[in-house]
Amino acid sequence: MTKILIISGSPREKTVSLRLAKHVFIKLKNKEDIEVDLLDVREVDLSFIQVVWKKEEDVPSEYLPLFQKMKNADGFILVSPEYNGGHSSALKNLLDHFPKSIYKQKAFGIVTGSLGAMGGMRAAQKLLLLVPALSGIASPFMMITPQMDKKFDEDGNLKDESFSGSVDRFISEYLWLLERLKNYENQLA
Repeated sequence: MTKILIISGSPREKTVSLRLAKHVFIKLKNKEDIEVDLLDVREVDLSFIQVVWKKEEDVPSEYLPLFQKMKNADGFILVSPEYNGGHSSALKNLLDHFPKSIYKQKAFGIVTGSLGAMGGMRAAQKLLLLVPALSGIASPFMMITPQMDKKFDEDGNLKDESFSGSVDRFISEYLWLLERLKNYENQLA
C-alpha cells in the first residue's frame, strides 16, 4: 500500500487553497493500492521551529502521531497559496520540524493556487527550491491553479471542467514518479 500525505499549507481561517487539497484527496482516495491522508496546517498547533526532531525520542508526546504520519508517508503533495511571491510560511514551518531523512528520495507533488491569473507560479518556484533542500524529489508537472475560487467549490468539487485535464495530468505524473521512487527504494532494501 502506497501512503500519500497531502499537506494543505494555508493557515488562514477561510483558506481557499484547501479546496485544491480536498480535490486532489478526492481524486486519490479511490485509487487502488493508495492510502491518502489530508493534513491541514490549521489543525496542527506548532510553534515556530526551535529544534528539528531528528529522532522519535526527540518528539514531544503530543506530536508523536504527526511524526509517525510524516515518517510513514511514501510521498507528499504540498498545497500552498501564494503569499507575496512565495509559499506559505506555515507550510515551511511544519516541514522544518522534521529531519531530512523523512523526506529523502520521496516524491513531492506541488499544487499552488491564487485568486489571480498566475495561479501561484512564484510559490511553486519557491517550493521547487525547497523540495531538494529537504532531500526530496519534485514531480516536474505541477498543478498551478489560477482563479482557484472559480475552479473548485468549498468541498473540493471541480466547478470548471476545462481544468480537469490539468488535474488528471498532475496526478498521473505524480503517481508515475512516486511508483518509480518506491520501486527503487524497494530494490535497495
